[in-house]
Amino acid sequence: MDQYQVVPWDHLVDTVSPGVVLEQYVPPELEELAYQVMKQYDMQVSSMVLVTSKPDKGGAIWKIETNKGTRSIKVLHRIPQRSLFSVGAQQYLVEQGARVPALIPTIEGQLYVEAGGKLWIVTDWIALQQASKIDLEGASALCKGLGEFHFHTKGYVPPHGSARSSRLYGWIKNYEKIIAKIGWFKHIAEAYRDTAGSDLLLQVVDDFDRQAREALDRFLTSSYAKMTAMGESYWGLAHQDYGWSNGQMGPGGIWVIDLDGVAYDLPFRDLRKLITSTMDDMGVWDLTWIRGMIEAYNQGNPMDREMFEILWIDMAFPNEFYKHVKEIVFDPVTFMNMELTPILQRVLTTESTKAQALQELWKDIDKYPAGDYIVQPVEMEWDLPLPPIGVVPSASSDATAFAFDGTASATLDGVETPTWNEQDSTSTLNLQSKEIANRAGSAHDDGKEAASEPSLAVAVEDPAVNPLPIEPPLFSALPAAEATSPPVRRRRVPKYAAKSRRSRKGKSSSLKRKSSRSYSNSRQKTKRPVRTKRRQTTAKRSLQQRRSAAKRTIRRTRRQIRTRKTA
Repeated sequence: MDQYQVVPWDHLVDTVSPGVVLEQYVPPELEELAYQVMKQYDMQVSSMVLVTSKPDKGGAIWKIETNKGTRSIKVLHRIPQRSLFSVGAQQYLVEQGARVPALIPTIEGQLYVEAGGKLWIVTDWIALQQASKIDLEGASALCKGLGEFHFHTKGYVPPHGSARSSRLYGWIKNYEKIIAKIGWFKHIAEAYRDTAGSDLLLQVVDDFDRQAREALDRFLTSSYAKMTAMGESYWGLAHQDYGWSNGQMGPGGIWVIDLDGVAYDLPFRDLRKLITSTMDDMGVWDLTWIRGMIEAYNQGNPMDREMFEILWIDMAFPNEFYKHVKEIVFDPVTFMNMELTPILQRVLTTESTKAQALQELWKDIDKYPAGDYIVQPVEMEWDLPLPPIGVVPSASSDATAFAFDGTASATLDGVETPTWNEQDSTSTLNLQSKEIANRAGSAHDDGKEAASEPSLAVAVEDPAVNPLPIEPPLFSALPAAEATSPPVRRRRVPKYAAKSRRSRKGKSSSLKRKSSRSYSNSRQKTKRPVRTKRRQTTAKRSLQQRRSAAKRTIRRTRRQIRTRKTA
């Protein structure tokens, strides 16, 4: 029997009993699969209660009572490779001392179980309660916990085989996507002018489009490029879904749960989402709350001037307008008639205080130090034994004789090597190539006389002052080689032959005889040009060989010069 494969079950909304909330329901097959998974852990389960589920995605979490205490079991709704990235992040955070639930290993020591095409994890159950949403103290505690979480994620490297999740380099693309969709909102409102909310949307959509474009222009001149150049591990992870439900008060402070969607990012994007959503809930941009939340985050994860600038730009972007209106694209008529008008009225009320609050907030940028975003080169140390320069170890040499002690490195530091000037070197090589071509014709005549010149030059000339000349004797053997081993000549069938054969098919005998004579004449006519072409090809090949030999000689001579300078 094949194992049950976990898939979304939101399509079962019409099949469940009346009054059943789909978020509090899982298929019986999924619950049975959960019991099979728990058998791979060293624990005895006495009860299991569904906490919540994601019927549209295929995820669920249960609270279980075991002989080892209260725990939770969770099926991660993403693909296994992506979930492995999150599991590795959670284990890394536990090792760093972050307040996240610890993963319970299986009997075989694994941190997860793969079943039904998904990953399952078992963690400790932490008794938590939601932070206060009605005062700044609760919001500050939530922001400080977020900063501590971000600080502990720095340096994370995902496990082998996981699907790397990163949004670090996609900020510009995300802004451009939102700007494009705001344009869609306008087109939809123009297309459905008879709906209730179209007029109000058309009155304000241009203002939000302008805000978005101004924020993007400012973002393009920010320090985003040099900040992201520091790399993903430098910044760590963002939760991507942090809020009052996923950050709760527990032993020692704020605990962060539900790490399924963590990804590499500029982590303070979580802070922006928390601030703007809180302002949206309050219906006003309260500067006291904003400053208090940023300062609390700064205590957990210190910010600099560049981070504050991008945080400010991200808050200036019309994120809340887009978040509330984006549903218009799915069912324009129903949404614009039933929901759009009250949504826009509430958004506009909140937005009326946004500009002034951000203008005052910008003055706080001088409170933060400038960041140091210079990519430092990595220093590499040689840990391999190197033989002394100029010594060739024999097969019987003792390996310990070449233990690295820094002598070779010091010797190399004292060697002066010429620098490469592309323009001068290219002109020199061109002159040498022309000289070689001029001498190649007379190389065969005076080969013996000039044969000793290169060795004499090596003996009496300093190669660092007078480079070795390129002499003709190096090519004297080429004509002889051509004479002794001529190129292989293969009989070629004239191109007219195949055509003549095809033309003979299906003809009378007289036509065949005529075609045969034509074929014979074509062979006689093409015989001499083919041989002439062969001779031309042979001469061309000989010239190519001489040129190749000249190039090899130039390279060989340059290597000899470099070797002597190093020695």
